[in-house]
Amino acid sequence: MASRRGGLIVCAALAFGGAAAAQTPLPDPPGYTLQRHGSRGDFDYFAGAWSTQQRRLRERGRGSADWEEFPATLCMTPYLDGLVTADELVFPTKGWAGFTVRTFDLEKRQWSIYWINSRSGRLEAPVVGGFDGALGEFYGEDSDAGRAVKVRYRWHKLDQDHARWEQAFSYDGRSWETNWTADFTRADAQRNCRDGRPRR
Repeated sequence: MASRRGGLIVCAALAFGGAAAAQTPLPDPPGYTLQRHGSRGDFDYFAGAWSTQQRRLRERGRGSADWEEFPATLCMTPYLDGLVTADELVFPTKGWAGFTVRTFDLEKRQWSIYWINSRSGRLEAPVVGGFDGALGEFYGEDSDAGRAVKVRYRWHKLDQDHARWEQAFSYDGRSWETNWTADFTRADAQRNCRDGRPRR
């Protein structure tokens, strides 16, 4: 996640922390769990087109309060009766894009969320979890500029036409730093998407 959603959602998500993270595992920060469950319909509401305002810390893990903001367009399609979803997220002012794949394990009743950044083409390590009501939480491990981190995604279903995604890292196993947020507003799929992908 050296920048999961850059580094979605969001989204906004880097392989596991490698040998260094394996040798010195972080303790679990508040709320961290790989046992959170959900249901296969958790992301049904997110199908279609969305316009979104992204907000990202310019520097992570340094106590910074300097944020940058930029727009994006997302188009999401469900597959296998909602067991899989895929969305492409385009950042027109940044010159790159991302792709999210979510898969629901029927036996575990758990979602795995994978992120691919167009700048690397790598399938990043997933975060796992699900929704409890309108709040979805998903957790995993990663590295950020060589530092082992625990990762949290939060999805907030505000209503049928609005959602919010947040990404946070824990560098110390005690606290979370939110470093990326995205506010989503439902958009016209015919105008904003073509064959399930954002129009460019």
